[in-house]
Amino acid sequence: MESVPAYVSVVFILTTFATVGFLIHAIKSVGTDKLPSKVLIFILPLWIFFQAALSLGGFYLETGSFPPRLLLFGVGPTLLLIAAYLAFFRDSFINKLPLKTLTLLHVIRVPVELVLYWLFVAEQVPEIMTFEGQNFDILSGFLAPIVFLTAFRRDGTIRWLLIAHNLLGLLLLTNIVATAVVSLPSPMQMTAFDQPNRAVLFFPYIWLPTIVVPIVFFAHLSSLWKLFSGRDE
Repeated sequence: MESVPAYVSVVFILTTFATVGFLIHAIKSVGTDKLPSKVLIFILPLWIFFQAALSLGGFYLETGSFPPRLLLFGVGPTLLLIAAYLAFFRDSFINKLPLKTLTLLHVIRVPVELVLYWLFVAEQVPEIMTFEGQNFDILSGFLAPIVFLTAFRRDGTIRWLLIAHNLLGLLLLTNIVATAVVSLPSPMQMTAFDQPNRAVLFFPYIWLPTIVVPIVFFAHLSSLWKLFSGRDE
């Protein structure tokens, strides 16, 4: 990754920890003495260091396996954890997460998209993964503070606006994740053969699919659960 300027990695590392910071703030609102909170606070740092160690050790550079190692050992466990929380901790955890924090969290998508663009310039991700290609996820980041300031009022919450923002954000997130998967060097690759999605196989960008995206995904699902179940405090 010699072609990537150092400031790109710095910005991404700071963005990753800002994302984790939003989640920790939300967890503290629930209460750090609760079992679901304790589990996340215990798992998060271990998972961050574990993924860093795997990527630094070159584990994800073996791209011939099916399913890809990144999906099996990086993304898969996070999806299982999210599913477990939505299945077993809705009342004790999900319902108590602050919607304001979950909404404002999405501002981190702006620096993420800038990093993806810089990685494209450095020939480490394809153009289709940037806002110059088929990735419009940056809109969610720009809209987040606007929705935050508009939807939360003294006389109540504008639920339809929050629902629309989360549905749009989920759609945009699904689009870029699907694009990233089919452009990843692996037996599943279907596009971007001349300039594939290599960056996420290396540190620190491994944290994008294993830390940042799962937290954003979890924020969307938690928000929508709260909004549709009428727990939009």
